[in-house]
Amino acid sequence: MFNDIVIGPITIHMYGVMIAAGFLAALLMTLRRGKKRGYDEDIIWGIFFCAIIGGMLGTRILYYIVEIPEIMKDPSILWDFKNGYVVYGGIIGGILASYIYCRTKKQAFMPYFDLVMPAVSFAQGFGRFGCFFAGCCYGRETDAWYGITFHNSSFAPNGVKLIPTQLISAAGDFIICALLLWFASKRPKAGRVAAAYLVLYGIGRFAVEFLRNDYRGSVGVLSTSQLISIGAVIGGIVLYFAAPKLAGVGNVAEEKSVG
Repeated sequence: MFNDIVIGPITIHMYGVMIAAGFLAALLMTLRRGKKRGYDEDIIWGIFFCAIIGGMLGTRILYYIVEIPEIMKDPSILWDFKNGYVVYGGIIGGILASYIYCRTKKQAFMPYFDLVMPAVSFAQGFGRFGCFFAGCCYGRETDAWYGITFHNSSFAPNGVKLIPTQLISAAGDFIICALLLWFASKRPKAGRVAAAYLVLYGIGRFAVEFLRNDYRGSVGVLSTSQLISIGAVIGGIVLYFAAPKLAGVGNVAEEKSVG
């Protein structure tokens, strides 16, 4: 595929465009749904910016953790920001930053957690399109009809048919978003939409990892992401049953719908 579009002296990176489009789409979706249900718009904006900062830090920190052996050999990796971002780190960092923000604002976290997660999944779908344009997060070699061939990628092997794991992941993210919106419309108890996200995304990511062929770190026979996926699924199941007790009381009532 192509990642760089050159217009005179200007170079547009499609990966960055897709990331930006994802953030914007997620924000607009969250603001629209939040306004309909009486959520504080200022809090939504605060969560958005905190999630971006926490997410960006999280993607980098988890990358450093995964790459500790390589960093010990070559410390210059620490300040090479051209690549080296782990999606799960962004999810974890964004959630933690948003939780801290809600605590400082004395707002119940769970209702906002539920409100935001469908949009997060939607944004991830755009992000995976960005991966497709760049050629990162590529799949294993295949002779199947659905295989794709990169010719100008700095990441994927060029001239070889590969499983389009980026597109598979994008489709999965959009499907998860649709399922979460449907589930939210059923007005579940606070925290359960977010719990469903953790379970669905964890299962999907665990499965797609078998199809990928880029280096992602490993723990035994599992990739680092698969290990985290197992934790996400377990955490989601626990949250599903525990969320009603953990929701707490803030300026947003626990029973507020996010449908």
